[in-house]
Amino acid sequence: MTGSIVAMAFSVLLGIGLLYFFLVTRGALIANAFVPRAQDRFHVYWVYSNMRLIKFSDRKTWVAAVLLFQYDRLVDKVVSEIRRASVDGKTFLMTSCAFGDVMPKVVKALVRGGAGHICISDLIGNELIHAGKKLNEFHGKFELAEADATCMPKDDGTVDINLIFFLFHELPDESKKLAFSEAARLTAPGGKLIIAEFHRPRKRIMRFLGYMYFTVFEPFALSMWGQYDPVHCLEGMGGWTCERATYFFGNFQVVTATKTA
Repeated sequence: MTGSIVAMAFSVLLGIGLLYFFLVTRGALIANAFVPRAQDRFHVYWVYSNMRLIKFSDRKTWVAAVLLFQYDRLVDKVVSEIRRASVDGKTFLMTSCAFGDVMPKVVKALVRGGAGHICISDLIGNELIHAGKKLNEFHGKFELAEADATCMPKDDGTVDINLIFFLFHELPDESKKLAFSEAARLTAPGGKLIIAEFHRPRKRIMRFLGYMYFTVFEPFALSMWGQYDPVHCLEGMGGWTCERATYFFGNFQVVTATKTA
């Protein structure tokens, strides 16, 4: 009897969680289509724009669950790649904020490494306000900038290390193309572009489950498996060498790309 009650309670909680996630992701896209708004923000999920939803949703356990509990491995890899780049005196940009503790861990590594300038940018002002509170212990050591990843207000080749953590899969395909182009333009010769993202799984059952998940919750993500795979895009531009690490049967990836020209 107790086991049945526990199972039922778990099922109810899971159902509520999935419904909530649907409403603040795919549900937001459906609603946005019927509400007049700036063209460059129609794809923005409510979970990233409404301050109450941001505060409610930014819990590491939830973020880890969405990433099949690979979050810590992905963040550790990102931090390791930043340290490997020797950040002393260099200019760092994180294009788009992210939930969880990736921002505090990255900024901590950069401050300890003596980075010359640290900037975190995002299209949404509320995300930047929230990021500032999460990074309060590093007050005065970083800059927050409201900017669109598809049209960044920075000069060519002015960023030594650019981190993009799970942004591309949320962008419509045309915006993906522009964001890749902007990231390439900003990166200095010899600089690094680090991208953490979803990846096409190796196992067929995982591809099927991933297809179902993206179809229901995040429809812009499926093109990350093909045309907008980071390595495919960057190597197609020319002037880049890429290293890729994949995780959990190939479901996730961290790409470290070096600009050679």
